[in-house]
This record gives sequence, structure tokens and C-alpha cells, in this order.
Amino acid sequence: MRFRSKDDKSTIIYNSYIMITDIPAEAYEYVVNGNSAIEWVMERYQVSTHKKSGIENDPNDWGREHGKSRYVLDLLLSVVTVSVRTVGVVKGLGSITF
Repeated sequence: MRFRSKDDKSTIIYNSYIMITDIPAEAYEYVVNGNSAIEWVMERYQVSTHKKSGIENDPNDWGREHGKSRYVLDLLLSVVTVSVRTVGVVKGLGSITF
């Protein structure tokens, strides 16, 4: 998973066959642990290999083992939707005066 370019976060290239487009900029305003929720999922759900042991960590393995091969893709799409909706709700809240 990666962005189309450093300057264009409206498109995520999921793999060589799947591209998620038209992600609104406000989706990245929903922040978890210092990163947008979308970027957090992209970072955590990458296929990686441990340098010393050579063990590969592929988050897609769980989905394949449980018959849910779209698990990571569906998670990413859900996080995009939740991010957009959450930002909209938060912007719609009135300010609180103490």
C-alpha cells in the first residue's frame, strides 16, 4: 500500500490491481496517535520481513486462513469512511463554553 505520490493522498495504490481513488483531504484530519487513521492502517498492515530472522509478517495471511481475503482492503475502506464521517460530525458540533 502506498500513495500515488508524496503530494497526492487522494489515491492509495493497494496493490498492482486495486487503486482507491477520490479520498477527500478531510479524511486525513481524523488523527490516531499522531497520524491520520488511514495512514496508521497503511503503516501497520504492510507486508514486512524481519531483518535478522527473515520471518515474513504478512497481515493478509489471517484473512486467507479465515476465508476473508479482502480483510485488509475492507478495513482500509472502512477506516476511510469512518474518518470522513467522524470529521463531519466533529465539525458539526457546537463549541462548548465553560
